[in-house]
Parts: sequence; structure tokens; C-alpha cells
Amino acid sequence: MPATTVTRKNISMPEIKIKAKSLGIDSAKMNKTEIIHAIQTAEGYTACYGRSNGQCTNNDCCFMMDCLKIRI
Repeated sequence: MPATTVTRKNISMPEIKIKAKSLGIDSAKMNKTEIIHAIQTAEGYTACYGRSNGQCTNNDCCFMMDCLKIRI
């Protein structure tokens, strides 16, 4: 399982891009959701950001707090 910790704040776009770059993801032409999905996939998670409908059981996801605010 990937070593990711729960962050209790929203992650800024610059922080997301740094995380993506550290995982070898070229995020230049991606929007926020696409970048996060690529990060989740690279870390071995399901690309579920924004799809949880307000409920999530993945407590160690660093995008959880931001994700739970989204209603798609």
C-alpha cells in the first residue's frame, strides 16, 4: 500500500503539480481532476477523486478533504 497521509486541508494546485512531478506525471495539459486521478493511479489507488458522492472509505488519501466537498 502506498505511503500517503491524510491531509486536513485542501491541497493547492502548486502542491498537486509538485506531487505529480515527483511521480513522473506530466501535468502540463491536465486539469486538477485529471492530475489527481493520474496521481491516484500512480500510487495504486482507484482514480476516484470527485466521484465519491460525499462518502469515502479511503481514509489515507491525501485528497480526501477536498474530494468530499465536490458534488459531480
